[in-house]
Amino acid sequence: MRLPHMPRFIAAHALALALFCSSPFAQVYPAKAVRIIVPVGTGGATDILSRTLGQRLSAIWGQQVLVDNRPGGGSNVGFEIAAKAAPDGYTLLMAQPAFTVNVSLYKKLAYDPLRDFSAVTLAATGANVLVVHPAVPAQSLKDLIALARARPGQLSYSSSGNGTTPHLSGELFKAMAGIDIVHIPYKGAGAAVTDLLGGHVDLSFVSLSAAIPQLKAKKLKAIAVTSAQRSTLMPGLPTFAEGGLKGYDVTGWYGVLAPAGTAKEIIDKLNAEVTRALADHEVARTLASFGLEPAPKNTPDEFTAYLRAEIIKWAKVVKASGARAD
Repeated sequence: MRLPHMPRFIAAHALALALFCSSPFAQVYPAKAVRIIVPVGTGGATDILSRTLGQRLSAIWGQQVLVDNRPGGGSNVGFEIAAKAAPDGYTLLMAQPAFTVNVSLYKKLAYDPLRDFSAVTLAATGANVLVVHPAVPAQSLKDLIALARARPGQLSYSSSGNGTTPHLSGELFKAMAGIDIVHIPYKGAGAAVTDLLGGHVDLSFVSLSAAIPQLKAKKLKAIAVTSAQRSTLMPGLPTFAEGGLKGYDVTGWYGVLAPAGTAKEIIDKLNAEVTRALADHEVARTLASFGLEPAPKNTPDEFTAYLRAEIIKWAKVVKASGARAD
């Protein structure tokens, strides 16, 4: 039996071994710390979700999970950093509705939300609530629509700024109900709620976590939740569809993505283990305190389809409202 030329054989074997050892699959993923980019500041729902999820994943993996807050530019700063990160599974993005709105709201972006990212999983959802000042003579969505039609241009609603989810929630409401209410933008949700409490504006779309204390104190009245289904956190509050606006659905969402080109094996492992982390009872309890619910189990392809549908929906609303952020 003739043996291969040994020096050439050994060199080829060494090259194959080096290539294998450099592969991300040669080691158990993750083999080092994982970073989650959060495109907003600390303290909000996106940040709390990322930190809660990160702690649970760290316990599962035995590796540190770092939350990297990169606010600015309407979340575009964080999105761009994540898009340009190495596609090795060690940089992830926690996206929120701005991810699907900004593509229509800004004339030019340094990233493409679909081309430059690989979807991992929809992680959590949270409905907002349409609330009114107690002085507003409306107890239901039908009452409020009738009042707005009787007083065109006289009612006003606050938001945390142009192009934000509360702003576009109001624009979708106006379009579907055929009413004229005036948008008053503020620099942040806190100021928008403060002026609503003071009676300077009539209504607003706020998160469940922000609404519940004010509702319990009877400082605001709840009209409807913005999601397609009732929230398990406020099961007695009807949806917009139940109030007569069928098809109205503004669900706050939060999802995990990785830079485009991340290996399918890593995406699939992330999908399974993020889902596992979200099923933890302590994680669910923490999220509930911020008005969030773990999303039903979903695949990367299903999350991609969800993102596409959200981009299309908000493009229509942005165009109709004329909203611009630049």
